[in-house]
Parts: sequence; C-alpha cells; structure tokens
Amino acid sequence: MTSYFADHTWLGDEQVADNVLITVDGDTITAVQRDAARPADATHLKGVTLPGLANAHSHAFHRALRGRTHRGGGSFWTWREDMYAVAECLTPDSYYALARATYAEMALAGITCVGEFHYLHHLPGGTRYDDPNAMGAALIAAAHAAGIRITLLDTCYLTGGVGQELQGPQLRFGDGDTATWAERADKLAAAPHAKIGAAIHSVRAVPPDSIAAVAEWAAQRDTPLHFHLSEQRAENDACLQAYGTTPTRLLAEHGALGANATAVHATHLTHTDITDLAGTGTTVCITPTTERDLADGIGPARELADAGCALSVGSDSNAIVDIFEETRAVELDERLRSEKRGHWTAAQLLTAATADGHRALGWSTAGRIAPGAAADLVTVSLDSVRLAGAEPETLLESVVFAAHAGDVRDVVVSGRQVVADGRHTMVDDVPAALHAAIKDTLA
Repeated sequence: MTSYFADHTWLGDEQVADNVLITVDGDTITAVQRDAARPADATHLKGVTLPGLANAHSHAFHRALRGRTHRGGGSFWTWREDMYAVAECLTPDSYYALARATYAEMALAGITCVGEFHYLHHLPGGTRYDDPNAMGAALIAAAHAAGIRITLLDTCYLTGGVGQELQGPQLRFGDGDTATWAERADKLAAAPHAKIGAAIHSVRAVPPDSIAAVAEWAAQRDTPLHFHLSEQRAENDACLQAYGTTPTRLLAEHGALGANATAVHATHLTHTDITDLAGTGTTVCITPTTERDLADGIGPARELADAGCALSVGSDSNAIVDIFEETRAVELDERLRSEKRGHWTAAQLLTAATADGHRALGWSTAGRIAPGAAADLVTVSLDSVRLAGAEPETLLESVVFAAHAGDVRDVVVSGRQVVADGRHTMVDDVPAALHAAIKDTLA
C-alpha cells in the first residue's frame, strides 16, 4: 500500500478538491479521501494532481522531423516526402532508441498512455524481418523502458493512394493484402503495459473490401480500431471520385464505425458525416498542433460533440509533445472558427485528455482518480511563471489554459513513480537520449 497526499486534485468536478489522500495498492487506486490530514508517511504531491493524460494518436518516428520541415513553406504532401525519408532509415534498434526517448519525453509531459498508430512494419523494399513484428515489438519495448502504457494500433496500409500501388518508402508499410496483415498482427503479443489494436490508415491506403476485413478483425477481438479520416480536402475529393461517397460514409458502409472506433482528425466533414460518426458512438481524436503545422484546417469539434461524439486528443507528428496545448487548442481553435468564446468547460476539456482518451485506447479503468481506477497521477507545479497567481477557485482553468508540459513535476503510472520532481526515474537524461536517437536516425 502506498499513499499520496495531494494539495489540490481534480476528481472530475468543475473545481479541484483540496487536501486529498489517495491510497494505492499495486497498480490500482483503492481509496480517495477529501479534506484529509497529511500522514507523515504519504508522498506529498505539491500542486494540482490530475489523472494520467492519454495521448490518443502518435507517430513516434515523426519526432525526428521536429523543426526540420518548416523552411520554404510547402504542403502536407511535401511534408509527407520528408516523413518518408525518415521512415526509410529506421531499423528495429534505431526505432527502439527513438521511441524510448520520445515516450520518455511524453512521460515528462504527464502522458501515461500512448496510442501508437504503427505502420512502419518491414525492411526497405517491403521484405519482412525474420520476426515480422520486429518494429512493433521495438515500440512495445520502448514504452516499457520509458515507463508508460501503450496501445499499439497495428495499421493496415495497402495502397499508395486510391487505386495506386505502393512505391518507394511506402513498401515498408504494406502487407500485400488483409489476410497477410491479419496473420502478422495476430502474432503481436500484448503485455501488462501494452494492448494490441488495429488501424486502417485511411481510405487512400485501404480499399473498401479491405476496410471491412480490418474492421471485422478488430470486432472479433473487441479491440480499438482507429483510422485517419478526412484530414485533407484532397482525400475527400479522391474518395468521392473513386467511390461516389465521402470517406466517413465509406467507412460506415464497411463496418468501421462504432463504439471501439476512433476517427483521427475528422477535419473536413459533411453534416451527414457528423451524424454517421455520432450515431455509431465513434470517438474523434483531434490533434490541433499537427493540424496547424500541416495547414489541414480546423475541424467541426463542437458540432461533433453536440451530436454525441466523445473527443480525445493526440500529439500525432510530435511536433510538440504537450497535451495541455492540444487540449486547450480544441477550445481556442473553435473560438477562431466561430468567433465565439466558451464552448467547453475546463473539466470537459480535461475529460477528453484523460478518461475519454484512455477509453479510446482500450484502458477503460484509467483516466480518473477514484477507487478501482488505474493508479495514474500527474502533478502540475504551481511554481512556474505560467501559473503564478493562480487562485483556488479557478485552478482548473489555470491548468487547462496556461499550463505547459514543463510544469509537470510528478508522474505515477500504474502505481510506479516515473517522474519525480521533474526528472525521469528510468531514463537518466531524456534530452541527451533524444539528441542521440535523432542524430543516429538522420545519419
């Protein structure tokens, strides 16, 4: 049994609770007491303590691109060529090193679970490794070494565009057909810190019959199914031309929407698309930093939420690893789009970043501080210039709208302290690890 005494704690209400004693047995919270006295043997969490943050959408290897794709303008499609160049270089060993350092950066930012949208499966040219899941296994091992949980969303990727064959670096992504993809995905091993899910890369990369096959695979295993959806208008145009319908409706017609499904981006939707997503209970994952970075546009988040879609957030390309930034951007981008303020409360935004994000990744007991929940705790210090002057009545708003990943001081994942006083307890020097891994990747 371990006890934590938190000065201020968010327990799901519109305000934080003060002087909360949290008791943990192994990896589970067993008791939560408000207005408690601090026991001498309790670990003191100084600041505002939140449930673990869920990063519902990540491409770990994109971390090597940070700051390297902004000179000279360009578009999503030119950025994609830079991304392919990095993908061409990675090996299981170098991918492990890069992902370990990236996941350690996530832990420092308060992320306790990541959804890794994984499509970098094979050797350059498409030849399989002796272990066909060597790259996926490297990601699972990297998450363990960094102290966080992972849902490995093994991605089916069969075509290089609607009706186009895979070319160049894309050959590393493909399994040829869904039967071969499923055979490989079936060999991935879950672990206490790792779940195995499925992903349809997009309607550009997976034809309709194959969409149905991947959806059926996920449904039979009751596992999360994620997919990129309507990230760019060009994707919608290609889908309409080839299939006479929108990407959302195509996915709906082939069984991909549902309570275990998460649509990533969902930026360019029709009213019918929104109805289809909400009516099936599909979650939507918004990744504002990447959507800004790639000039994708601002999606209809408020309309999706009003229709009944749960929202989650992710770091996607890892141009920035900061779930606080992703979370407040859901509200702030909506203000830009609508020219109105106040679309979500701070508590509603945090629910997207915690409980709803974890649920989308298949960890239904995580993302809340309550008896029976996963023992994930993230404490935000109030000592920084960003949070100086925060008042008790609006502490939650101060955290959501002003905190930075660098304000995280303590992180507990499944009962294990992974970050203590701002330092990672398992990776000695995270910046050095990132520098070395990125240098090795780009060499």
